[in-house]
Amino acid sequence: MSISKWLGATLGWSFGGPIGAILGFALGSVVDGLSNGGIKVNTQGPYGNTQQPRTQSGDFEVSLLILSAVVIKADGKSNQSELDFVRSQFVGMYGKERANHAFRLFKNISKQNNIPVRDVCLQIKQMMDHPSRLQLLHFLFGIAKADGNVSQSEVDIIYTISNYLGIRALDFESIKAMFYNSSDNAYKILEIDKSATNDEIKKAYRHMAKKYHPDKVIHLGEEHRKGAEEKFRQVQEAYDQLQKERGFN
Repeated sequence: MSISKWLGATLGWSFGGPIGAILGFALGSVVDGLSNGGIKVNTQGPYGNTQQPRTQSGDFEVSLLILSAVVIKADGKSNQSELDFVRSQFVGMYGKERANHAFRLFKNISKQNNIPVRDVCLQIKQMMDHPSRLQLLHFLFGIAKADGNVSQSEVDIIYTISNYLGIRALDFESIKAMFYNSSDNAYKILEIDKSATNDEIKKAYRHMAKKYHPDKVIHLGEEHRKGAEEKFRQVQEAYDQLQKERGFN
């Protein structure tokens, strides 16, 4: 499959707005004569409407590529382990051929200076549902942790992205806790504090299990269930840990 056919089959709202402009620049670097191949990127026109459209797998993918590039450059360098993580995740989600197309785009997006993070995030916030935005955040922390350490500059940029995406601080801390080891991580993942009663823990678990259920992102395609299942598993493990520590059923 050519890169133009791949994009035409998987992208929806990403062809417009600031994301479309970034994508247009990257595509110009990837392949010559793309405008003659039937794919036209709208870099100027409006992308918003009064009804939130259904996010396609490709829209999620391009959003992920752009925000991943922002996070990787946050500490002033592109660590090879982080690049390898991005590539391996895309191979796992999309298969080798589609992942190769995506990674070629990613490398060209990464070359762009001054990516308008706020504008990109506001477009994503307007066009993408909340569960999918949470999935984006989870992936970004995975990239930051790929080299074994999440730097403060990476945390700061992910927090900024999270705010622009309209994600609550509690949700940010919940997903962040999935990538750290500390005594209160289980509580943070469930979005409660250590003073919570056993009944409150059970209630929080039910709430978080529902919020992070893989079916919430099923519209993105089966390829994104794996990442959603990882969040869901960590919620289950946090609950199991507190059950064991407190001795309740």
